[in-house]
Amino acid sequence: MITPFGSPHPVTAIAISRTMLSLLYTYLTNLPRWHLVAIVFVGYLVYYLMEVVKRPILAVSNGPFKQYLRKHIPTLEHKFWPTFWCFESRAQTVFASIIRSNIMPAIDYRREVLTLQDGGEVALDWMEQGCDPEAPIIIILPGLTGESQAEYIKCLVTAANRIGIRTVVFTNRGLGGVALKTPRLYCASNCEDLSEVVKHVRSTNTHVRIGATGISMGGLILGNYLARHSDEAKSILTAATIISVPWDVHKGCASIEQPILNNLLGRHLASSLCRTVSKYEILRGEQFDWDMNQVLQSRTIKEFDSAFTSKHFGYKDVDSYYTDATLHNKLHKIKVPLLCLSAADDPFQPLDAIPVKAASRSSHVAILITARGGHIGFLEGWWPANKDQYMGRLFSQYFSATLFDPKDEFYRTSQLMMEHNLTVSTSVPGSPTKQSGTGDASDAATSAIRKKSIPF
Repeated sequence: MITPFGSPHPVTAIAISRTMLSLLYTYLTNLPRWHLVAIVFVGYLVYYLMEVVKRPILAVSNGPFKQYLRKHIPTLEHKFWPTFWCFESRAQTVFASIIRSNIMPAIDYRREVLTLQDGGEVALDWMEQGCDPEAPIIIILPGLTGESQAEYIKCLVTAANRIGIRTVVFTNRGLGGVALKTPRLYCASNCEDLSEVVKHVRSTNTHVRIGATGISMGGLILGNYLARHSDEAKSILTAATIISVPWDVHKGCASIEQPILNNLLGRHLASSLCRTVSKYEILRGEQFDWDMNQVLQSRTIKEFDSAFTSKHFGYKDVDSYYTDATLHNKLHKIKVPLLCLSAADDPFQPLDAIPVKAASRSSHVAILITARGGHIGFLEGWWPANKDQYMGRLFSQYFSATLFDPKDEFYRTSQLMMEHNLTVSTSVPGSPTKQSGTGDASDAATSAIRKKSIPF
């Protein structure tokens, strides 16, 4: 039935709608299983291609360092293709550890025990097999409770060895079988042990180029060294990298305590810290400010740092420790060319804590941000069982370009970077080039940079 205006009668329209719904219901209830699987797979594939696969963002000032990186690091120009079935941040974090543990064999290091000025000991685990005795060296700093046989460390050591670069893994006091000779461990803000290690490596290898890499908390220690001992670092280190560092420790700690999956990861790390300190009677006693029984009851990293680390290193409270350890506001002090790798979905560090604006105005610090990757994950490919992984590939390309440098191109670039440093504004608190009265403009600039540069 047609109304005078040419449209179907309401009753007819309702009948048509019911018929269509009935046909759709019949189709769906009798849908072949392979049709359903195909629909789900196509939907998943479309989401993966549109929302997961992204070209990483490189945050660094327009200058010599950026030009050099674009020219010599091919990985920067390609999209990051996270593992198709494992791109969620926590899955990347956990499965990366599991998979690498199964494909990376134990490495036969040459261990050197270094006695520090206060009588404490650290281990330097050298991997030199197949390398020239005068080959460049990379000092590697593991994460929170990591040591030289940690799967992510073996990934980097293997990548360096393939291109003929020697590596030495700096294992902190009390870890990896190192005896604790003094009642002192390590923390993210203290870089004095690293300073001694760097100077020792230089004294025994006087004519080779030296680089350094820090992963997670090792990145905090390295970053604080580069910022606080900038002149010393510049005189010894040619280049450095930092991977999955918690730039703002306050925000990173808050992120890892979010329920439920993040919190489980945090509790796992807290239990590892408790196991470490529980092994040493030298840390127990009434003469200390901490109660070891209370320390061992810590269920989160912040509880542990509040009960032990902050007191161990003489801080007023845990927030004072985190403020001192944080790195996002120190980029303007760094004089060693530094390439950083961070994932936008890192459960240990929210995206808004990555110092994009500071890096975009820095002459010496470049941050590569992938849309996915988790914490020290960066798994790629359908089945990421090969040893050539994104993290290791970026690591080896960067150090191959900066440490071998047969035509001294990077050396000349470094000289230009120092000149460029005088003309760029870092716009971070405490920077000598920051002008007063620009707070609103800086906030607006930060927002604009994020909207323009980080489409994920």
